[in-house]
Amino acid sequence: MLSQKLLDALNEQLKWEFYSAHLYLAMAAYCHDQGLDGFANFFRVQVQEETFHAMKFFDYINQRGGRIVISGIDQPQNEYASILDVFTKAYEHEQLVTKRIYALSDIAMEEKEHATISFLKWFIDEQMEEEETFGNLVKKLSRIQNDQHAIYALDAELAQRVFTPPVPTK
Repeated sequence: MLSQKLLDALNEQLKWEFYSAHLYLAMAAYCHDQGLDGFANFFRVQVQEETFHAMKFFDYINQRGGRIVISGIDQPQNEYASILDVFTKAYEHEQLVTKRIYALSDIAMEEKEHATISFLKWFIDEQMEEEETFGNLVKKLSRIQNDQHAIYALDAELAQRVFTPPVPTK
């Protein structure tokens, strides 16, 4: 059975995953407004990923007999200085999510809640991938700066991204 402290932390992370989806939807809208539909597609796929993550938390809390609490989320930022600013903010957000997952894992370890530790390992691995992806895109955008040809080439590349749900490990 989940302790109240761990249950509260899991519910907070559920909320945070939905916030992440809203943040990336706002970023997709900004990219679309800038005529960068490939970048917008990248963020729309991120919305799907974050919603998938939220539902993993939803299902886990339910599976463990916990009470799911759906609460309001904050409005995400909607305006950015540039496409580099968007990806820098997204990278910083992913770093924050990683810290939150680590803190959640710390609670599970303190409580010797082995099932939750196992559940969170998937998210730890996922966060390493997310940070690498966003970090690499920030590096690319920093190098190309205002080179419109390079930005449109990257936009075309990101337009090809599709959401592929992970295969269940059960």
